[in-house]
Amino acid sequence: MPIPRSKPAEDEISVDDVKKEAKGIIDKIVKDVGKAPATHQIAIGTASGWCTGYIAMKVGKVAAVAAGGGILLLQLAAHKGYININWDKVCRQVDKASDKIEKEATGKGPGFMDKMERFVDRKLDKAEESLRSNKRKARRWWNAMTKEDGSFELTSTHIFHAGFFVGLALSLVVHR
Repeated sequence: MPIPRSKPAEDEISVDDVKKEAKGIIDKIVKDVGKAPATHQIAIGTASGWCTGYIAMKVGKVAAVAAGGGILLLQLAAHKGYININWDKVCRQVDKASDKIEKEATGKGPGFMDKMERFVDRKLDKAEESLRSNKRKARRWWNAMTKEDGSFELTSTHIFHAGFFVGLALSLVVHR
């Protein structure tokens, strides 16, 4: 049921009146700027640019705080177990969106090496996470790499892997 409104008193100001008055003032300024001398045009342009920048800065800060706060709340909820976020799917969708944006902006999409770099980086992050969480597979892998007493024994497989990753890194650096 709509709320009945009483007539505004003579000393009250309505939003419509303010809107009309502001529009009239802006229209008057815009018409007068073209006829004014160059110094006045520069001054008005500077003042309006400063006001626009100030407002954009304030709105940008509010937007950044809102977005950052939302991300922090989601992360906190995920950490506490209230929600479960499939980060692999999120990363894939972000990669697809960034590839599409890059293709639209530059005219060509990311190269094979860029995609490979992202893939390897993601796999290394998973391996690090697995080692940190002390999962059974990680412990078995570590025990296979080291002896019972915790000492490390270098094998030909280790040398091959080291050479492979050094060659991969060199090719990435040289061909960039």
